[in-house]
Amino acid sequence: MNDINTISNNHRNHHTPIQSEQISELAKALCKVQAEVSGAKKGSSNPFFKSKYADLASIIEASKEALAKNGLAVTQWFSESSETTCRVCTTLMHESGQFITSHLDIPLVKKDPQAMGSAITYGRRYSLAAILNMAQIDDDAESSLARGITNQQRQRS
Repeated sequence: MNDINTISNNHRNHHTPIQSEQISELAKALCKVQAEVSGAKKGSSNPFFKSKYADLASIIEASKEALAKNGLAVTQWFSESSETTCRVCTTLMHESGQFITSHLDIPLVKKDPQAMGSAITYGRRYSLAAILNMAQIDDDAESSLARGITNQQRQRS
């Protein structure tokens, strides 16, 4: 029974976000970012599923100005977490020194550079969108509603 508890606790700790002791300044700044940024436009196509998605560049582009303006920065890195997975780590940092870090293990389909690169990009895209609580927005359907742009950009128009 102790082994089961140890495994359960290790698994839970492995997936728990790591954060600074306080995150109040980070939380205030993130609230401002989320009020300014509507989402990332789905500008890339997945021919296999016949669907559109917001690629990593569009998520970065949609968020970087609001993040910088509010004293926030994001860093991402990766490591091999096992023979069959790649771990993507994402840290959201505030100029006060407060931070929150999450880890995402992505299965590797093959063990070659192409598979590793794809897994890293996929993990970065989903982790960044998740830590910012950013949705992907259909450009076609949303353009008539002026979504996919920041609230500030909308006010300037």
